[in-house]
Amino acid sequence: MSKIVFFDIDGTLLDHEKKLPDATKKGIRMLQENGTYVAIATGRAPFMYESLRKELGVESFVSFNGQYVVFENEVIYKNPLDRKELVDLLGTANENSHPVVHLNEKTMKANIHHHPFIEESMASLKFPHPDFQPDFYSDKEIYQSLLFCREGDEAVYREKFAKFNFIRWHQYSMDILPSGGSKAEGIKKMIEKLDFDISEVYAFGDGLNDIEMIDAVGTGIAMGNAVKEVKEHADFITKPVDEDGIYLGLKELSLI
Repeated sequence: MSKIVFFDIDGTLLDHEKKLPDATKKGIRMLQENGTYVAIATGRAPFMYESLRKELGVESFVSFNGQYVVFENEVIYKNPLDRKELVDLLGTANENSHPVVHLNEKTMKANIHHHPFIEESMASLKFPHPDFQPDFYSDKEIYQSLLFCREGDEAVYREKFAKFNFIRWHQYSMDILPSGGSKAEGIKKMIEKLDFDISEVYAFGDGLNDIEMIDAVGTGIAMGNAVKEVKEHADFITKPVDEDGIYLGLKELSLI
């Protein structure tokens, strides 16, 4: 029976310098040579890791924490944000002077010309400040928006917008996702379509948005650099990303 392995990107495939370790690349190649499906499961938008997919030869992915799922270059699931709820949220964000960035599968646009919170948050992912296009969301499917505010300032949004989930990934930034959406849900959509047995599904991750994924698959693996909560949910803990954690984990699990 075929196996499939899902990999988070930041802190899992890529090290803290956003570089792909040679041993990780070798491990992925060996997996593929063994006939194992390799997929990415990330909070990022597809356009943000196109070069990584090409470098690894990966054509299956769960993007936007589960809202946009592709198997071998075919879109199999889409779950955009509710536009009416998004318009209401933008009103609250404007009242509080909290900027917002909207993303679809191809690009991202900001509703403000420039803001230091956007600059610093995006720089941590090695991306520039997005261009200004405040009405970008009005005629496109938006799979994720980013709300920029200090920790603690998000309480009003959590209370007011039940159709959205808010996941903090930076001290100044939060993902806005459809309520109930997660990497786990995206993975379920893929394995349902492909009729994989859950026992043959593996996932590697390190962040809070990986917990549901690690719980949902047959074998969930936490990186050595993962946050404590992720390790508590994992079936196995490998070495950190910059100590060949992917390669060693794949070896330890007899996947390569």
